[in-house]
Amino acid sequence: MSDIVEPEDDRIINEPLSEALTKRYLAYAMSTITSRALPDVRDGLKPVQRRILYGMRELKLNPDGGFKKCAKIVGDVMGNYHPHGDASIYDTLVRLAQDFSVRYPLVDGQGNFGNIDGDGAAAYRYTEARMTKAAQIMLEGLNEDAVDFKDNYSEEHKEPVVLPAGFPNLLANGATGIAVGMATSIPPHNIAEVIDAAVLLIERASTTTEQLLEVMPGPDFPTGGVIVEDKASIAKAYETGRGSFRMRANWTVEELGRGQWQVIVTEVPYQVQKSKLIERLADLIESKKAPLLADIRDESAEDVRLVLEPRSKTIEPEVLMESLFKLCDLETRFSLNMNVLHKGAPQVMGLRQVLRAYLDHRREVLIRRSKFRLDKIEKRLHLLDGYLIAYLNIDEVIRIIREEDEPKQVMMDRFGISDIQAEAILNLRLRALRKLEEMEIRKERDDLSEERTEIITLLGSDGRQWTKVKKELKAVREVFDPSTELGRRRAAFGEAPEIDIDAALEASKPKEPLTVVLSTKGWIRGMKGHGHDLNTTKFKDGDSLHLSEEVNTTDRLVLMASDGRAFTLSCDRLPGGRGHGEPIRLSIDLEDSVDIVAMFKLVPGRKRIMASDAGYGFLMDEKELESNRRAGKSAVNVSPDAKLKVCQIAIGDYVAVIGTNKKLLIYPLDELPEMARGKGVKLQAYRGNDKLADATVFDREDGLIVMTGDRHRAFPEWTEWVGKRAQAGKAAPRGFPRSGVFNG
Repeated sequence: MSDIVEPEDDRIINEPLSEALTKRYLAYAMSTITSRALPDVRDGLKPVQRRILYGMRELKLNPDGGFKKCAKIVGDVMGNYHPHGDASIYDTLVRLAQDFSVRYPLVDGQGNFGNIDGDGAAAYRYTEARMTKAAQIMLEGLNEDAVDFKDNYSEEHKEPVVLPAGFPNLLANGATGIAVGMATSIPPHNIAEVIDAAVLLIERASTTTEQLLEVMPGPDFPTGGVIVEDKASIAKAYETGRGSFRMRANWTVEELGRGQWQVIVTEVPYQVQKSKLIERLADLIESKKAPLLADIRDESAEDVRLVLEPRSKTIEPEVLMESLFKLCDLETRFSLNMNVLHKGAPQVMGLRQVLRAYLDHRREVLIRRSKFRLDKIEKRLHLLDGYLIAYLNIDEVIRIIREEDEPKQVMMDRFGISDIQAEAILNLRLRALRKLEEMEIRKERDDLSEERTEIITLLGSDGRQWTKVKKELKAVREVFDPSTELGRRRAAFGEAPEIDIDAALEASKPKEPLTVVLSTKGWIRGMKGHGHDLNTTKFKDGDSLHLSEEVNTTDRLVLMASDGRAFTLSCDRLPGGRGHGEPIRLSIDLEDSVDIVAMFKLVPGRKRIMASDAGYGFLMDEKELESNRRAGKSAVNVSPDAKLKVCQIAIGDYVAVIGTNKKLLIYPLDELPEMARGKGVKLQAYRGNDKLADATVFDREDGLIVMTGDRHRAFPEWTEWVGKRAQAGKAAPRGFPRSGVFNG
């Protein structure tokens, strides 16, 4: 019995998995780029937006007509043109209706379409919509063969490939989108300014980007605000098609009398939800990250009105706002990435390229509409010639119709007219015969002949075509004139003031004396005032005083750890002096095996000698110790078996070093290098298990002075121990403290 060979299924394709995935992913990526995420440079619309406007046109939702339920619009668009979810269609329709999302709404919504606080629109069964005048201008010419049409997804209907776009919508309303491996981000602009720039480009093709920006200075956001980006950055962004714009809220100062004042925010940056902005400001107040702000209130009605109360009337309003701009979305950046579809492919274009592509599209629309009109005129003139013959021979025409079996053919032979003309005469109603007056027919024919001549002249002249395009754009500009509420510029331009915020914040803090106490077990607290008798300070059982420092609440406190790290704390944020304070490890990331060996007020410019017990050290400016990280900043490189031993102020010209072997060495301070961080150089030589015990810096004139308890003792013969750095030194002089350190 022979084996039976099953026939192969033509639908089964054998290919490597990697190749199959690559092909399909590329197909998906291109579909996302061209059919979903990127707008067309000609009309500035994505397919879903274009289909919504076309669907509303087919429903005859004109600006002067009635509204229809959004459910009806969404259903028609989804069923006829856009085979995707109803949510995506309705979300797009809602955005096109929001005057705070798009600069020139293309949909006129009736009902709850959301608000600037971030509240969503009502369900589409509750809302209604129709087109705006702007949308009507975008669609003008669709019945006149202005653009190509293509089959819809089911090949049952036709939809436009692109809209005629009576105004440059890409720049007017902007666009955002994320595709596969690329994105687009285009801010909205003022139509009048964009049209002025386009007209300038028509009049002089060599117009530069800088010249265009003289009439179109930058974006015009629907929510207003102030653009504080410098002109050079704006020009570069529009030249390359990539950049960003720094936006700020618009604010004024409202005087309350007796020196009191408050800030009123009247406009927030584009795409910032007011409710989230208020929540953020409230969090900053609660967490004390905005020390200059006391309270925020939302008094908005139809217009935005946020009230910001300062913590003190002595604060400058500019300082308050500059501090808030750095902390929240009162200042944002809008990126510019003019990545659009041009001739079916994604391309990043500059301002001149975008305007040129749009103008070329408008010229093509003009030519196509003109040819369509010319064809209509030719056909009408042909009929008018037939009507004129019928009028001049009306009796004979009536006789032929009444008596001849084939009146159409007889008329064609008798008067030399075409089939179309004869058919038109036969289709005339009797009541129309009274209208066939020779003068009226000849007048209409003359008017159409004149129009035909003008169109033929227009089609034969590039100059006339561009003049016509310019005239059409200027007519649209009148609709969106800057003197109207819709057409006025909303976003202003300004400059960010140069203010040292850190210095201003420091100056605004109340300066109060404080004594910082750190216990042996690592509990820290700030006791108000100076001059405390720390011998009477109470600690937890088994705990005692370790370190103390007198500071002010405006100071910064440095804590040096035994592993060489420096931690910085703001003195005004230390726990209060009542009770025992709180563990220092709640404020900094400090391991249990690491101790705090020094605590002092940060004084930038002051030098300190830093040394490990391994005998290595260097000089360091205190400004290098400042850190805002909980983990601190590595200042001294300490080996695993060593620890930081010395962190002393370096005022003088000699350094004295003593080891655990009680040998003393003195040498000039300039033999130590000044470093920002590191291990340092060898200070003194040791043998066996000996280590560095202490180091100090003193002035030559004062001589070496050490402390034993509360007593000072001078060693006038200190010069006998002067040597070179890294030597072993000599045994300490008689009378040196038994503790073996300079401050024992």
